[in-house]
Amino acid sequence: MNKTAGFPVELSIVIPLLNEAESLPELTRWIQRVLTARGLSYEVILIDDGSTDDSWAVVEALAGQDMALRGIRFNRNYGKSAALNVGFNAARGRVVCTMDADLQDSPEELPELYRMVTEDGYDLVSGWKQKRYDPLSKTLPTKLFNAATRAISGIQLHDFNCGLKAYDSRVVKAIEVYGEMHRYIPVIAKWNGFKKIGEKVVQHQERKYGVTKFGLERFVYGFLDLVSITFVGKFRRRPMHFFGTLGTLSFFIGTVLTLWLVGEKWWLAIHNLKARNVTDQPLFFLALVAVIVGMQLFLAGFLGELVQLNGPKRNDYLVRETLR
Repeated sequence: MNKTAGFPVELSIVIPLLNEAESLPELTRWIQRVLTARGLSYEVILIDDGSTDDSWAVVEALAGQDMALRGIRFNRNYGKSAALNVGFNAARGRVVCTMDADLQDSPEELPELYRMVTEDGYDLVSGWKQKRYDPLSKTLPTKLFNAATRAISGIQLHDFNCGLKAYDSRVVKAIEVYGEMHRYIPVIAKWNGFKKIGEKVVQHQERKYGVTKFGLERFVYGFLDLVSITFVGKFRRRPMHFFGTLGTLSFFIGTVLTLWLVGEKWWLAIHNLKARNVTDQPLFFLALVAVIVGMQLFLAGFLGELVQLNGPKRNDYLVRETLR
């Protein structure tokens, strides 16, 4: 087995699975055939995300036949993000690739993805399924979500949700994935300073076994996770900059409106003109709400700073390299 820069293997392949017993033997044989022909040392980490079929029994049988296969079994279904996060922690390779277990991702792409990371120097390479075999009910929402993610993140990828990706090992060891955030790993990587992100057109196979695990509700959760990632990535270490700015703006608007109303009443009074009471004007209540909201946002900023100050990872920074 070859070793590269202290890594036990050159390539780790992390594969989350849920009820994919039929596809696993064919998939693992395909991976073995491709990578053995290219002379790459590898490991395959199969994460059973609470399958209710015979998937785990198949994983056990395959691992008994091939020492390159490793298996991790969840006690129940936690989701793809949880499976990837556990797989990333377990991976030992110089490069870590992810792919789906349903045979829709082709192992033929793995050697080139590996090369793009090791030779071209990419931190992350994302697959782009230019030609898809999914129904319109899945492809249309995917296009809308990809467009929204590009606009918010500034990362020009066509297919954020493609399961076939390759990472420098530094990336997967530095990030944490949870919720539905697996589709936004490039965004998380960017916020952590891994900005050389590439893309490769990959084959998309028609599903051969089983049924899709796709549900439209994932897009709702995914959008909420995108908002969360964007906020946390920008303001995790400085919450007062976000809440304080909004609080200052709101407080300033409320104060200006209040002074305007008081000033208007005073001007009308000294000119013996009829004027309503300040509290009788709807604008007064808008000003009052703006002042109160501004104070609350300031308080939220202070509380956020206190939480950050007492957090165990408040001074965790990713050091790329050191000299002496």
